[in-house]
Amino acid sequence: MSATTPSLHRHAVQATTLSISLGEFAERQSAIDRDLFRKTLKVGLELPTPRRFEKLIEGLGLESNPKLVADFTRIHMGMLHDAVSVPSYHEPILSALSIEHELAVCSNFSHAETARLILDEAGFSNHLSSIVISDELGIRKPRPEIFEAVAAAIDLAPAEILHVGDSLESDVAGAAACGMRTVWLTRQIADPDAKLEAYDGPAPDFALDGLMDLPVLVARLSV
Repeated sequence: MSATTPSLHRHAVQATTLSISLGEFAERQSAIDRDLFRKTLKVGLELPTPRRFEKLIEGLGLESNPKLVADFTRIHMGMLHDAVSVPSYHEPILSALSIEHELAVCSNFSHAETARLILDEAGFSNHLSSIVISDELGIRKPRPEIFEAVAAAIDLAPAEILHVGDSLESDVAGAAACGMRTVWLTRQIADPDAKLEAYDGPAPDFALDGLMDLPVLVARLSV
């Protein structure tokens, strides 16, 4: 059961004729998600949040309901938005780096409107030359198309790009396969050594605990 499932269930019961327990609602949601994920995320295609909820409503035996889809999306993404925390030092770092470098975001996110809101509220958008979100492209990392879209957007060759991310599989492997240098962020990785040992893809070129050391790394690479 996801963190948003109880709120989605409560709204569905209140807004429709649906009569179903939270447990059964969660079971149906999980089954539908597994099938959708197999057809989309497993092959590197994005599953937009509204599409996910359209299938959930269908799986619950309800008639097509655009308002309920919008409500589910608002509830789900609102809770995800509220759970986001941004370290206070990230925006000044991006501000400093953007003086001499093109900065772009390459994000796997199923609702571009929420992703852009988070970036705006964090103060990041003013420092970015491009924002590439899987929901808008239809393709997720580690597929090459999303990295190629970033390179085209900022008009740089892959070899000129340093890709920074916290996923070995999505960020490091995907970017390396396109010829980009990679930085693996380990701030939220419980055991980086164990994670790296279990990973069988290309090793990251660099590993940093957080963005605090990124300007120093970039300066050294620019010399």
